[in-house]
Amino acid sequence: MDALVRTLALTLLLTSFLAVESRDLRRATHAYMLQALVMVAIIGSFATLHPGLWVWAATAFVTKFALVSWLLHRASAHGDRREVPPYVPAWASGLLVAALALAVYTFLHVNASLLAPTPLAELEPYRTNVAVSLTLLFVGTYAVLTRRDAFKVVLGVCLIENGAHLSLVTLATGMRETVLIGIVTDVVVAIVLLLHLVAGIESRLGTRDTARLRELRW
Repeated sequence: MDALVRTLALTLLLTSFLAVESRDLRRATHAYMLQALVMVAIIGSFATLHPGLWVWAATAFVTKFALVSWLLHRASAHGDRREVPPYVPAWASGLLVAALALAVYTFLHVNASLLAPTPLAELEPYRTNVAVSLTLLFVGTYAVLTRRDAFKVVLGVCLIENGAHLSLVTLATGMRETVLIGIVTDVVVAIVLLLHLVAGIESRLGTRDTARLRELRW
């Protein structure tokens, strides 16, 4: 199981890169959908050792893959599917996020105990998962800070949430509260509200460009 979980966790990094750097919003959504399925697979892998997690795996499938993916897919179908140009030029953004992800992952994989001072953090696949979870957090934050397209900002929030869930299922697998916390901390309601806000911005301004939000004052 260790090799499978490590492979799935590293796949999360690839899908996060595609979600952030795809200029076509539909393709970015598809990258998130794949990431959601991978997250469900990771939770399911841990559930083979801790059966109580099957409830969380089923809930994650319904919320992350089915519901959130449907909401994102529907939102990306309206208006221009091309991303509003980010603050960082497109040619440089891919290099920057790749370098950031590589640096964060490498440092945390070697020093996982700094983040999670538990014996589990020294073992695989837990060490890899800890490094990937924080890398997802950094990549998601990068998207939130550098994207002018409000839809991409929402995707960044989704990546941050997936990173939080990966760390939870990795380091608190044996806790009975893990399933409850995992379900409760899903951001479905937040995504619904954020996408509603995105639709309102586009309807009012004719664009999803967050740099023009100051115009709403008038």
